[in-house]
Amino acid sequence: MKAYAVSAFKGPLEEIDAAEPRVGRSDVLVRVQAAGVNVLDEKIRLGEFRQILPHAFPLVLGHDLAGTVIRVGADVRGLKPGDTVYGRPDDDHIGTFAERIAVPESDLAIAPASVDIEAAASLPLVALTAWQALVERGRVQAGQKVLIHGGAGGVGSLAIQLAKHLGATVATTAGSANAQFVRELGADIVIDYRTEDFEQQLSGFDLVLDGIGGENLEKSLRILKPGGRAIGIAGPPDPQFARDAGLNPVVRLAIRGLSAKVRRQARKLGVEYEFLFMRASGEQLRQITRLVDDGVLQPVVGRVLPFGETPEALRLVAAGGGRGKTVVSMA
Repeated sequence: MKAYAVSAFKGPLEEIDAAEPRVGRSDVLVRVQAAGVNVLDEKIRLGEFRQILPHAFPLVLGHDLAGTVIRVGADVRGLKPGDTVYGRPDDDHIGTFAERIAVPESDLAIAPASVDIEAAASLPLVALTAWQALVERGRVQAGQKVLIHGGAGGVGSLAIQLAKHLGATVATTAGSANAQFVRELGADIVIDYRTEDFEQQLSGFDLVLDGIGGENLEKSLRILKPGGRAIGIAGPPDPQFARDAGLNPVVRLAIRGLSAKVRRQARKLGVEYEFLFMRASGEQLRQITRLVDDGVLQPVVGRVLPFGETPEALRLVAAGGGRGKTVVSMA
């Protein structure tokens, strides 16, 4: 089985002959037809999450997949060979830059029938991130005001559509070249992050979804109304995340220190900050499938590269600035 692995932190991806995946009783063996490429893959390659994601190396990267079920474990009831599925494997089962992968049934769902396999592969991580930020954590309601940073990117392009579906007034930041694109996705207010300061133009927002961090996150806190919430997906991690992840006391203490400044600023402003590290969920993907097939959510695929160009796909994603998702295809 061919796969792409990284052998050490900051090491290059290398094509390897990987062992056939072991299929547990609750697992599904999937022939990967396409895999989404995410910034998370590059961050893991660089070792940025080694304290909270202690992966053993060499490691096959890849967090999104769409493909065909080959075989199922003895306890699998909802899927069968021949089904077309998509998913984001949990952190213990990543490795979608491969021809085959064994994934827990609970992390998979039947792929949307209305889009092609590459579009399906682009969805899981970014759609789950948007869902967990806006629906699960943010509990966005009609009439609320939501700011989504990086509206033309993978998460942003899905989050704009979902927030609009939920009835929110949506503002986003994007470059001038993508202004019309994000408006077509549903953004009501578009701010050019290169020439305009969103803090000077926005106020009284209920929720901010921030994938940038740093000064951008600090400014985002200031445009929230009292009781508003900023959800960060770029960090810094917060103590609640550390507790939920079951991290050891030393790491918990370090994480508390990393997020102390932004949490202190939030308290002074009477708003909330929380870190979101999305989790796998086949159940949520089933709800997302319905939204895609109903035409509510439209996947945004910026580039499709062949499987043999997976290292180049990862380089392009790390460089940033692309529209939507980059996908590698095994076709």
